[in-house]
Amino acid sequence: MSALRPFLRLFRRHPWRLLLGVLLAIVTLLASIGLLALSGWFLAASSLAGLAGLYSFNYMLPAAGVRGAAIARTAARYFERLVSHDATFRVLQHLRVFTFSRLIALAPGQLAAFRQGDLLNRFVSDVDTLDHLYLRVIAPLAGAFVVIVVVTLGIGLVDVRLALVLGGVMLAALVAMPPLFYRLGAPAGRAIALQGAAWRLRLMQWLSGQAELTLYGLAAGWRQQLDIDERRWQAAQRQQQRLQALSQSLLLLLSGATVTLLLWMSAGGLAHDASPGALIALVVFCALAAFEALAPVAGAFLPLAQVIAAAERVNALIDQTPALAFPVASTSDAGSLAVAIDQVSFHYPQRPDAVLDQLSLTVRAGERVALLGPTGCGKSTLLALLTRAWEVESGSIRLQNLALRDWDARALRQRISVVTQRVHLFNQTLRDNLRIARPDASDAQLSDVLRQTGLARLLEGDEGLNAWLGDGGRPLSGGELRRLAIARALLHDGDLWLLDEPTEGLDATTERHILALLQQVTAGKTLIMVTHRLSGLDALDRICVMENGQIVEQGTHQELISKAGRYWHFQQRFAL
Repeated sequence: MSALRPFLRLFRRHPWRLLLGVLLAIVTLLASIGLLALSGWFLAASSLAGLAGLYSFNYMLPAAGVRGAAIARTAARYFERLVSHDATFRVLQHLRVFTFSRLIALAPGQLAAFRQGDLLNRFVSDVDTLDHLYLRVIAPLAGAFVVIVVVTLGIGLVDVRLALVLGGVMLAALVAMPPLFYRLGAPAGRAIALQGAAWRLRLMQWLSGQAELTLYGLAAGWRQQLDIDERRWQAAQRQQQRLQALSQSLLLLLSGATVTLLLWMSAGGLAHDASPGALIALVVFCALAAFEALAPVAGAFLPLAQVIAAAERVNALIDQTPALAFPVASTSDAGSLAVAIDQVSFHYPQRPDAVLDQLSLTVRAGERVALLGPTGCGKSTLLALLTRAWEVESGSIRLQNLALRDWDARALRQRISVVTQRVHLFNQTLRDNLRIARPDASDAQLSDVLRQTGLARLLEGDEGLNAWLGDGGRPLSGGELRRLAIARALLHDGDLWLLDEPTEGLDATTERHILALLQQVTAGKTLIMVTHRLSGLDALDRICVMENGQIVEQGTHQELISKAGRYWHFQQRFAL
């Protein structure tokens, strides 16, 4: 239950809406009980009055009461649904914002322990499950307790003995049944949460890997495992439904036995009235209607185990302490940024060998440097450390003579333009995909960077910048995605440019155009470019060759060629 405490505290943001929803639910239940009890008494009294009492029996007042109770029940039910769901959606909104705010503060290394599909499941499905806490647990329990008190007091006006029996039985059911069925349903509830998450994760993997699975003949096996996971999930749901049916059956049996007992007790009269007549019908129908208020309560705790399991999965994310801490504010002069990397070492979690080993590099303000080396030598990792996506284990990194850990997040992001290997295309318009780099950019500026990067054809057609990209829209090739990332960097126009394979996937002509463009726009700015390709490196100020997490060779293009070292061997292989 402790897993629910962080989320229960969020309910305090909307106490009046939640309380109003509970009150309207109580009014609805009481109106339903009043409607059935008054209708039963009215029919019984009318029957006893017969034709002889046609003029002496007051038909109008109870008829008006029946209509009033029916109208009150309908109106209260409508507004109860409206208010309770509005409050639930508002709480759910805060749950999502709260979860995402804790999630976004985590470093990539902390999120790397979770698969992307699992992260999505926790953020969407598990957070959605938490709304059961109010709709199916808190509100029904509160409503049922108030109904028991009111019905007991009401029946007490007729006969105290009957009131005590009815109230005692209902209170015992309210106290005993939810914990009992929570214990019985806990395994099924946890299984629903965990099996559902496992099934959704495997489904996402199966859909995203269709091409590879089909090519290697494994699609049928994955589909079979997906069906097995689904059957396990459905089995847990069936078990919960059987328990729900059992709880309703026990409640129906209990209500029938209680009504029979009340009939037997009232056979000899009610209180001081030896001939109660129609009052017996009022008591009986009131008891029947009151037990209907317990219907959602009997199995109220059945989904609680599922809610707790979902809360535990979400807490596993949000309870982590952010590995990276940024200061509130920092100051730095505008202009090109000098980079000083001193004896930096780093290795990834669950990977014993160091990716960077005592690496040192100094880049002067306005200098343009290329990082060259085999795959896995630490080039991309070094760029990730410069953006503080990861924290160095030992050594230090300084930008403009200020320690990287002393830069606040906003200033650091504003001063750096980054092109990563993996470029994300949002399911938004072309304009929105560009404006993430510069929200205040005009349409003219957006069109200009598209033309500069050779993406002018994306503007063709009637939609122009309003063209929809991503799922349900125009897909982009790998080369187009790369140039879209460069267009974002042009819009951002930072003082330090970090480029990771900026020409990957481009043909030779487009590559030359992009390199010339980068040469032009980064004039006077600091640039560090990771690349496997050797085109255009002679135009850079310095080339650093990395191997096993260290810089083993550096100099200008001509200097390294004259040394006939590793860079020269790269050139020879490239020529072949």
